[in-house]
Amino acid sequence: MERRDQIEIRRMLRKDLEDVLAIEKISFPAPWSRFLFEQEFLFPHAHLLAAGDLALPGRVWGYLCFWLVAEETHILNLAVHPQWRCRGVGSRLLEYVVDYSRAKGVEEIFLEVRRSNHRAISVYRRFHFQPLGIRPRYYQDSGEDAIIMGLRLTDPSLTVTDEKRPQRNQRENC
Repeated sequence: MERRDQIEIRRMLRKDLEDVLAIEKISFPAPWSRFLFEQEFLFPHAHLLAAGDLALPGRVWGYLCFWLVAEETHILNLAVHPQWRCRGVGSRLLEYVVDYSRAKGVEEIFLEVRRSNHRAISVYRRFHFQPLGIRPRYYQDSGEDAIIMGLRLTDPSLTVTDEKRPQRNQRENC
């Protein structure tokens, strides 16, 4: 079985927060606090996902937080533990959100990404996200700009079918 097939995507639980906060802290210069994650659990439009190994339940390798409001999905936070990067964890999380959003009738998915985060931008481009604009000085910790990226799910040429899903045959950007 390919390692990618062993990645389980499930709803994040409060008991996952220790792993999630550890990943958050090593992944971002201005990490979300426990309070922010706790608040996300309370919002009806918020969806928190955890990724891990089917054979080793209970450990979180990565996570993704998004909001689904009307016909839009907004990805708020995506991180993978450094030990599990470049192994398909982030891609599986994105696949889940794209498939879930499409099933819910969502028309567009949006996100912001640091201008300097070339690895993430490369992953989003493989999923056909396109730059839509800039949020100047979006990140308060550094004043760095955010690139707004979007994926229009109603564009049939961008439908991600099993045959067209991004593949990671080489370890680019790793």
